[in-house]
Amino acid sequence: MSEIINETTSVIAVFNKDSRLVLPWKIKWSGRTYTITTVDFHHAYRKHTTLFHIFSVSDGNLFFRLSLNTDSLGWMLEEVSDA
Repeated sequence: MSEIINETTSVIAVFNKDSRLVLPWKIKWSGRTYTITTVDFHHAYRKHTTLFHIFSVSDGNLFFRLSLNTDSLGWMLEEVSDA
């Protein structure tokens, strides 16, 4: 079951200098911390002048859709679904 969340959230991300990728590693949402085990999908799009990066990730039990606003560097948890 999928649930639309659309809440700002805390994310710990890592940067790999070789691949030049920023990837979410941990998400803090609703009082819990989730460690990301897989990044299933990543894409970017531009809305007006702001670039957004969208990540579909999983902790092994739940799937999360996250967006990163590159202007504010803020993270948004858009959607959560169970496996």
